[in-house]
Amino acid sequence: MKISVVGTGYVGLVTAAVLADLGHQVIGVDHDKSKLDKITAGISPIYEPGLDEILSRTIANGNLTTSTSIAEATKQTEVVFIAVGTPPMADGTPDIRAVKAVAASVAAAIDKPTIVVNKSTVPVGTGDLVEQIILDAGVSPELFTVVSNPEFLREGTAIYDTLNPDRIVLGTSDPGAAEKMKEVYEPLKAEVLVVSRPSAELIKYASNSFLAVKISFINAISRICEKCGGDVEEVSVGMGMDKRIGSQFLKAGLGWGGSCFPKDVQGLTKTGERLGYRFDLLTAADQINNEQTLHFLTRLQSRLGSLQGRTIGLLGLAFKPNTDDIRDAKSLEIIEFLRTNGATVVAHDPVAMPNTRQVHPEICYVDKPADVFSGADAVILVTEWAEFKNLDLATLKKVVGTALLFDGRRLWTREEAESAGWEYYTVGV
Repeated sequence: MKISVVGTGYVGLVTAAVLADLGHQVIGVDHDKSKLDKITAGISPIYEPGLDEILSRTIANGNLTTSTSIAEATKQTEVVFIAVGTPPMADGTPDIRAVKAVAASVAAAIDKPTIVVNKSTVPVGTGDLVEQIILDAGVSPELFTVVSNPEFLREGTAIYDTLNPDRIVLGTSDPGAAEKMKEVYEPLKAEVLVVSRPSAELIKYASNSFLAVKISFINAISRICEKCGGDVEEVSVGMGMDKRIGSQFLKAGLGWGGSCFPKDVQGLTKTGERLGYRFDLLTAADQINNEQTLHFLTRLQSRLGSLQGRTIGLLGLAFKPNTDDIRDAKSLEIIEFLRTNGATVVAHDPVAMPNTRQVHPEICYVDKPADVFSGADAVILVTEWAEFKNLDLATLKKVVGTALLFDGRRLWTREEAESAGWEYYTVGV
């Protein structure tokens, strides 16, 4: 099938590459020609394990091409995916201006039956808005259908998630469009759920918000554990053994960040407000999340007495392992706190340092994780990259100023750290 994907960010590029690898003829569209030049060379402009290989393969066999023209891509394809960013505005409302702009450009080029697919995470009602934009451009309703097809990718495992989805959600009341979209995904042999467009839009927000609430819940339990002598890890294991609850997203830590959870929690909260419902549960989950990192840093500050003139090492900057994404990463909040309180910050991340340097050029970046420890008054584990687990804590203790280890992700056990000579602090114990 001939498909175009407008937007080559995390969602758009992975979608385009995987669909091309499944045998479709795909055009990846972006206004940034320098980004497209990289893609054409088989180089991903984002860090995502396995993506370079798929790009190289699909560019070489001709299944994936690129264009800066939405109009040209629309005219050449029968399915057009909109996969542009919808970042939160200052008040938390999703900014869908890019979606509307793409819809207008697509509308101007529709000259044959076309399925317009909202892949971007958008508020309920955006599909109706896109449909109206196209109708207002004079396109006959017989020539197009707007389908909601939310993505459920996790950065760092996006290729696997695309190839092995738990479900494919299609929001449409058009049986023909539903069948056409099933053809797009047929090679995956995945379960397809066809629902109304508003339901599909809400499924994405509801799914991510529920997972965020689950993390905030276990983080709230971690605060109770710290006061009563319990261990949140033991509590989460006991809870997770209940099949009704499950163990996923029950790991206490510094809180959730990234490009999805914060935006989607805010987006669903704002959707509720717009529809006359006050979503107190999400407001509380967001508050717990915001307090979690500050609470951890306050423990560090209390232990050191003052952060003024101290050197603090940070292990990890990305919002999670296996990505270079720092959007709403806890590292940014930590850096701001440490700098505001007079500390010098030394940081390392396997792939996220270039992105972080654009936001915080004033801190010190080192090429090796071991260099974070040199002369440090304390080291904070921010992102649980697997390679950090293999660090020789006993050897590194010899180069620090003070052997204080604040493990924000429970990467090590207390026994591991203390047997290596460290004074160890973590979440929920």
